[in-house]
Amino acid sequence: MAYRIHILGAAGVGATTLGKALAEYLNVAFFDSDFYYWQQTPEPFSAARPKGERIRLLQEHTARHEGWVLSGSLCGWGDALIPLFTHVVFLRLGPDVRLHRLRVREQQRYGDQILEGGSRHANSAAFLAWAARYDDGNHSLRSLRRHESWLKPLSCPVIRLDSTHHSVEALLNQLMQRVSPATGK
Repeated sequence: MAYRIHILGAAGVGATTLGKALAEYLNVAFFDSDFYYWQQTPEPFSAARPKGERIRLLQEHTARHEGWVLSGSLCGWGDALIPLFTHVVFLRLGPDVRLHRLRVREQQRYGDQILEGGSRHANSAAFLAWAARYDDGNHSLRSLRRHESWLKPLSCPVIRLDSTHHSVEALLNQLMQRVSPATGK
C-alpha cells in the first residue's frame, strides 16, 4: 500500500520528528508544511507564501511520489490535499511539556537573540504566547478546537496519539500497529 500520511498537532508536539521517523521507516518522501507555508527569507518564519503558491508547490512535490508523509498543519489553506491522505495522525502533548519544548527549541535556534533586547525577542515572545493559546483558543488561530473541527469530516482513518510519555520509537510502533494491524508495515 502507498501511504500518504498527514501528521498534525500543536506547535511543539513532535509532528515533524515523528513524520521524519515514519517516512524513514516506510522509505517514503517527507514533507513539512512549514517549508510550503513560509517563504525562505533571511528572517525565518516572517513572510507567508501566497496561498495558491503553497498549494501548487505542495501538490507538485507530492505528485512526484507514490507514498509520503507530511507534517504540520494545513488548516485554512491546504484542504486541496485532503483527498490524497490515506491516514491522518493527530498528535497531542501535555501543554506544559509542549511549551517547555518550544522554549528550548527557540533557544537552540536563535540563542541570545531571543533574550530581552535581542533581535528575535519580540518574535519569540509572540510565538510562545500564540503557542500557549492552542488548548483554549478559538477557530481563528491554530487551536485544538480548530483542529478537531478540521478532523471531523475526514473520510480517511484518523489516528490519535499522545506523545506526552512516549519516545519517537514507541509512537512509531503504536502508529504502525494502527495503520496496518496485520503486518505492522
